[in-house]
Amino acid sequence: MNRTAINTIFEFLALVLVQVLILNNINFLGYINPYLYILFILLYPVKNNRTLFVFLSFLMGLSIDLFTDSGGVHAGASVFIAFIRPPILKFSFGMVYEYQTIKFSQTEFGNRFVYFSILTVIHHFIMFSLEVFNISNIILILQKTLFSSIFTILLCLITVILFSKKPR
Repeated sequence: MNRTAINTIFEFLALVLVQVLILNNINFLGYINPYLYILFILLYPVKNNRTLFVFLSFLMGLSIDLFTDSGGVHAGASVFIAFIRPPILKFSFGMVYEYQTIKFSQTEFGNRFVYFSILTVIHHFIMFSLEVFNISNIILILQKTLFSSIFTILLCLITVILFSKKPR
């Protein structure tokens, strides 16, 4: 196994453990739940195999579902954002993505913020829609989506800033 594969496995396991052991115990005001595990999907290398990426996204969501007994809502939302990621990358980063030369650590903060925000809001909306599964509770779905998205985006950005490799 090469170094990239080992790093990917480590990131996968670390995000699952942080999510299920720490972040799933946070429920502020009934609406705010941080879902840091989606950072794996957001930061997965662009050049890697797309089929493997969608499968790993499914495994990530399924792992969270198994620990939280949530019936597949995380897996469904994770696979969806993994599947729609290419057009969101193209929208957020433009020509840098077109030439497959994107490195998230070298992108501008504004572009990264837009990219994280779009995928996080889509993920949360799908996840909470599947969780509630009742269109008459659309206000509840939108509230949970908005508040959890804000907290998740902030947590993802802080995590990326703290754990990014500094240029030497």
